[in-house]
Amino acid sequence: MKMDSLKMKRILESRLSGEDRVLAYNREKDELRIESKQTGKGITLSLSGIVANWHNVQEKAIEEVVYYVEEGFKAMESSVQLTDHEKKIFPVIRSASFPKEAEEGVPFLTDEHTAETKIYYAYDMGKTYRLLDSRIIESEGWDANRIKEIAMFNVRSLPAPLKEDHVAGNPFYFINTNDGYDASRVLNKGFLYEMEKKVQGKMVVAIPHQDVLIIGDIRNERGYDVISEMAMSFFTSGHVPITALSFYFEDGELEPIFILRNHK
Repeated sequence: MKMDSLKMKRILESRLSGEDRVLAYNREKDELRIESKQTGKGITLSLSGIVANWHNVQEKAIEEVVYYVEEGFKAMESSVQLTDHEKKIFPVIRSASFPKEAEEGVPFLTDEHTAETKIYYAYDMGKTYRLLDSRIIESEGWDANRIKEIAMFNVRSLPAPLKEDHVAGNPFYFINTNDGYDASRVLNKGFLYEMEKKVQGKMVVAIPHQDVLIIGDIRNERGYDVISEMAMSFFTSGHVPITALSFYFEDGELEPIFILRNHK
């Protein structure tokens, strides 16, 4: 079966339509917009990215999108209560091109990270989370810096179970718990320093999508090709992609690197 944007559009329309929803297709941008009739709030899907993912994982790509949309609507309809729920506040990594404002023009709470990535802050709602914006913070009467401090404390408390693989003499370590904060663990400097002690070659980090963190112990030139291929593969298959670039971890900082793959 061949898949293209129009076929994907029809499939998603059949799976996501409802009496309380409006669906609109933007042919120029190749996007499908799902909105609530009551609130006007909604989610915009990039069909080209979903089609690319479908070619990798087939039906799983559609199931992930449907899940993401349904949980997203639940989060929009739920209230956020920061007081007495500090343990539910976490940082999340997004691409530098991710929207800086909610749809109503309300700015999200953000921080700089790298040239490719940005830090947002979220309130955990179980199966999903809601990004915190200035309106939520003001209504809860909280200080933005306090939220950031609590979020960073909470991400340091998350377990970091590692899966290990070896390719062409290069060890690779993966965090893939699917708790929504795998990429966020890159903000735990203590964890990165511990990994740095373990690494014998060059330490290269990849955060291709929100549900994976990859650390490569690059000991030869082939290792750079491998982590580049891994990062691109994960980037195209994740439903919240971040960046296909990798980073050196040196002197406590992440520096983006451009890897020209050797096809010999």
